[in-house]
Amino acid sequence: MKSFSVLGSTGSIGVSTLDVVRQHPERFRVAGLAAGNNITLLAEQIREFNPRIVSVRDEASVEALRSELGDIRPEILHGIEGACAVATADEVELVISAIVGAAGLVPTVAAIKAKKHIGLANKETMVVAGRLVSDLARENGIEILPVDSEHSAIFQSLAGQRHEDVLRVILTASGGPFLNTPAEEIRKVTPAQALKHPKWNMGAKISIDSATLMNKGLEVIEAHWLFDMPAEKIGVVVHPQSIIHSMVEYIDGCVMAQLGMPDMRAPIAYAMAWPERCPSGIARLDLTRTGNLTFQEPDTERFPCLQLAYDALKAARTYPAVLNAANEIAVAAFLNGRIGFTGIPELVEKTMQAHEAWTPVELEEYLQADQWARRTAEQLIA
Repeated sequence: MKSFSVLGSTGSIGVSTLDVVRQHPERFRVAGLAAGNNITLLAEQIREFNPRIVSVRDEASVEALRSELGDIRPEILHGIEGACAVATADEVELVISAIVGAAGLVPTVAAIKAKKHIGLANKETMVVAGRLVSDLARENGIEILPVDSEHSAIFQSLAGQRHEDVLRVILTASGGPFLNTPAEEIRKVTPAQALKHPKWNMGAKISIDSATLMNKGLEVIEAHWLFDMPAEKIGVVVHPQSIIHSMVEYIDGCVMAQLGMPDMRAPIAYAMAWPERCPSGIARLDLTRTGNLTFQEPDTERFPCLQLAYDALKAARTYPAVLNAANEIAVAAFLNGRIGFTGIPELVEKTMQAHEAWTPVELEEYLQADQWARRTAEQLIA
């Protein structure tokens, strides 16, 4: 039986992860859960899966959770220290890292240092500090198993192949809800419209990132570190049907692709059971009913966030951390009505232009770049 912790258990990835566990109680055991302030859902998860240790956002949430649980008494911690404790618990073998945003970086690094294998759904960890995280994983002999559907597809398509035979990796993008929306109308879109993803059921932040194509840009940077690929060997195509999750093209002209229904339980189950497989509970893919599969180039003029991510990757140093932090501030500002939809890439670009980059080495230096970008972006909004 494999014992693991979930960071971000009440988010969409966390809920899907626990659904896979629910299907295989003889195979997986939940040792720890870390969540934010969705105390009601967390309490339900604790009652069902009986983790030894849990963590919440703050001290007030600790008392609320104790009140909700009654006689059930797991160890309850809070804050970054609590999430790190959940990630490094002795009995844990695998950590599903699914906290949204840069907040997932510190507990994921703590888990790696504690020699826990990582099921990585928090792409921002690699975007902000990819070199540090990659080096630590290598030093500690742990596997980083991608949970994002695109990176899981690449991981599977690379299995058994030589790195030197890869011509490029190709990330697929659904195109989001505004794929065919004219530029003049994109400026007027509302948060409610942007949150309606045509294929995937995701949280608010990731849904907005998908609508701006920043999600795909962050995935480009993540792919660079996960698969040791330079920017020029990472391509993106828009594939609205979301059936092909990503591809690898080889030097002989062959292309390996991973297909499946758009359901995050498939890549989650693959990471949880690796190097084996297990049923995930998703609907089977019936190719006779799938219809046409179409592809097109992404439009970086209407969706400049993708190009900004490529620029940050090529500029390296602290630019990816600044890109990510500025985007998190911009998305929150859009959802709160402080800026418009097209204000998101504008704010990210202005923050990057104001940045004087340096080459970070220690975790604290990456976090300093993150905090600088957040302060600067807020000042630019004001």
